[in-house]
Amino acid sequence: MPAAKNLIELLRAKNLTCATAESCTGGGVGTAITAVPGSSDVFLGGIISYANYMKQKVLGVSEATLRTKGAVSSECAAQMAEGARRLTGADLAVSVTGIAGPKGGSDEKPVGLVWFGIASQAGVRTEKVLFPGDRAKVREQAVIHALGMLTGAA
Repeated sequence: MPAAKNLIELLRAKNLTCATAESCTGGGVGTAITAVPGSSDVFLGGIISYANYMKQKVLGVSEATLRTKGAVSSECAAQMAEGARRLTGADLAVSVTGIAGPKGGSDEKPVGLVWFGIASQAGVRTEKVLFPGDRAKVREQAVIHALGMLTGAA
């Protein structure tokens, strides 16, 4: 995947490392990164936190966030990214949490809604995207978007 190759080259040139915290992509971002030869120079690892329990116990997402805002929220994405950065010691960490479908959506949080977080020394920011398409397309687009966020933060 060209986006992953470009990311690896940029991180290597800037002597930066990255990590991931993934939910709806199930490790797809990490898979895209590690498909690139030499990715071990810059990729420290990732956490697949599909269940809320993992988001809370491993990444440090607060129970209050999960209860009041839900797993598919700006607050959860931010805490996931911060947790991945803290756990791995990476310079940059990206998080992905969303509703890939085909079920699970609502009027407030439709299928295709994905929240992303990016954490760095400068802090954390989040982005919300509503992707069209079926489950596979939503996940594919989310992986590409997450790689772009890492590249933009590098």
